[in-house]
Amino acid sequence: MKKNDTLRVVIIMAALCQVSGPAWGSRKQKTPVKPTRVACVGNSVTFGYGLQNREAEAYPVRLQEMLDAKYGKGRYEVGNFGHSGATLLTKGHRPYTGLPEYKQALKFKADWVVIHLGLNDTDPRNWPDWKEEFIPDYRALIDSFLAVNPEARILVCKMTPIFDRHARFQSGTRDWHAQIQRAIGQVAQGAGAQLVDLFQPLHNRPDLFADALHPNPEGAQILAKTVYQALTGDYGGLQLPAVYSSGMILPRNEPIWVEGVCDARRKVKATLSNNGQVVDESEAFSYADGSWHIELHERQAGGPYKLTFTATPLPPEHYRFYYPDKYPYLLENLTKAATQTLTIDSLYFGDLWLASGQSNMELRVDQCNTVEQDLADAARLSGRLHLYNIPARARTNAVEWPDSVLRYTNELRHMSFEGWKAASPESVRHFSAVAFSFGRVLCDSLEDVPIGIICNAVGGSTTESWIDRATLEWEFPNILRDWRNGDFGQAWARGRMTQNIAHALDKESPAFNPLQRHPYEPAYLFEAAIEPLGHLPIRGVIWYQGESNAHNIEAHERLFTLLEQSWRKQFAQRWPSEFHKKHPLPFYVVQLSSLPRPSWPAFRDSQRRLADSLPDTWLTITTDLGDPGDVHYRTKRPVGERLALQALRHTYGHTLESEGPTVRSLVRGQGNTLVLRLDHAEGITCTRGFEIADANGIFFPAVIEKIEGDKVILSSPSVQMPVFIRYGWSGFTDANLTNAQGLPASTFLTDIYIY
Repeated sequence: MKKNDTLRVVIIMAALCQVSGPAWGSRKQKTPVKPTRVACVGNSVTFGYGLQNREAEAYPVRLQEMLDAKYGKGRYEVGNFGHSGATLLTKGHRPYTGLPEYKQALKFKADWVVIHLGLNDTDPRNWPDWKEEFIPDYRALIDSFLAVNPEARILVCKMTPIFDRHARFQSGTRDWHAQIQRAIGQVAQGAGAQLVDLFQPLHNRPDLFADALHPNPEGAQILAKTVYQALTGDYGGLQLPAVYSSGMILPRNEPIWVEGVCDARRKVKATLSNNGQVVDESEAFSYADGSWHIELHERQAGGPYKLTFTATPLPPEHYRFYYPDKYPYLLENLTKAATQTLTIDSLYFGDLWLASGQSNMELRVDQCNTVEQDLADAARLSGRLHLYNIPARARTNAVEWPDSVLRYTNELRHMSFEGWKAASPESVRHFSAVAFSFGRVLCDSLEDVPIGIICNAVGGSTTESWIDRATLEWEFPNILRDWRNGDFGQAWARGRMTQNIAHALDKESPAFNPLQRHPYEPAYLFEAAIEPLGHLPIRGVIWYQGESNAHNIEAHERLFTLLEQSWRKQFAQRWPSEFHKKHPLPFYVVQLSSLPRPSWPAFRDSQRRLADSLPDTWLTITTDLGDPGDVHYRTKRPVGERLALQALRHTYGHTLESEGPTVRSLVRGQGNTLVLRLDHAEGITCTRGFEIADANGIFFPAVIEKIEGDKVILSSPSVQMPVFIRYGWSGFTDANLTNAQGLPASTFLTDIYIY
């Protein structure tokens, strides 16, 4: 007999010796007189370590309250068998199977066993040496509970998060935690147990974990709700992501994938109709975790359609595998629940775009100098352009937020999801001027194709706030730690955050919370403004941000690269892969405009180089539009138009010029001249903006000797052997290199050695 098999037999025999009464029972039992027993097996998180009143606040206690509220007192009995520091590994530093709580749990003879172990196995005393024994040890633990009650229902839980503030996060805990999560998934699959995810519901709430490991009472409540849902299949009924509502856009000419949440093991049916006639139907079933998805056939551009979802209970036999006849009150609730219906009254098929960033993307139509023209355009686009605005509920102005704002910000409710609206003077007035102008040009250029634009820009927001937490934990973990007092965040953004949350930082305030959240902090806006969008089939992103990261070019280059990766993963995660193979998510990025800030020329050049190096990324230049006295220049109509030109060329394949002049090559000419050759150079003109330098790197204004075709010949009486050239190299620049289409060139720095 193998060593692991021997261990399993020993644990099972020990379990049988530790309890009295029959070990085996028939699966066909009568309705029990005794309540259904739920054993919560685990470590300090289950125990309730760190809670001031664990007898009332630990998650098993909250679970008991939820079950009582739903089914009445006396139907369930929940036991807390958690022990702080317990390991799953039997050779770990404190194996659960050697603790008194284990013996008590066996004697409890639970009908349902909820196991949450593994956190302490991330200790360097445990996982590095004994990881190969984790799965066999876990299976032996499950078998021991089945030995005392063969009909026990086993729920295996993925671990709660360990956050970056943990002392060993980067020295091993992060990596071992991820490895153990995968092993737990294997255990559940091999044992035929239900897998419960305790990680995702809490991973976006670091504010609930004072020590980066143990949840506070609110976190324990979320744990209890998650386990309650898994036990009962009650996920709150039929639900769709917020943006799936009347007036929305879904992709044309592509198979349609719609996802949502429903109570577990329901039949979900989707019916698509046009003018009262059904044109498509499809059915699916919700999984144990409440998730479901439905696929419909592709449709050509147009609308409106009506899309109706119904969720209906299944016959009792479909539930008895998970909820046997011994739980009649639960079966009755599952099988006799009412049919639920959700309807998208006006659904259009077309193209969906996301507009995001900070205040220059957020700036409204009614704040710009073309407001009357824009409102007139909005009136003629009704029915073709559809807008979904997601503004911040509280401005990040120079004010202290009241306690109510602090509270809903922590709860990831900082954004207001205002619903779909057809373009009209009323709806456009308070919408992003850049995003509206972009959508207007697409509507005018793509005949009979409805265009939908979601805008969730937040003034002052940082690049890192838009990246998902997992990506930052693995690729840039140092930026997460104490961001408010660190060096990665721009001083202005960190200062504004500190001012907004001043009440929470006051130890005398009832709102005191040193982990108070803010939209500028890393990962926050991804969690509050991107995740709620689900896995939308967006055609592309228009992005205008960077003002709050221009102080640290090197960090921004890493962060923006991660942002693109993060969003592509989010929006490609569930939509059929064919869509994203045909339509890789493009990013159309607005370069910072002109403003007298010292770091901006180099930052603009960095944006140029990023766009050149990153896949499916194109840059729109705005240096000719800036205002020397206002970071929020009011001429936004051309910005949206230039973004649309890029999209029409690169996403839609139109033959047109979408970029200003770009560098092709630089060589030394006759005498002390430099010869610059350009692409996108039809009809180029320029009178100023160039500087050149020799090898010592000291720049002098350049004389434009000649412009000939795609060539610009430059010299300076102060530079005899020129090597470097730069263009538009000041915060606010009047450089004016443009092509025949009036599109400006980017700020750039280059040298002859590159070519």
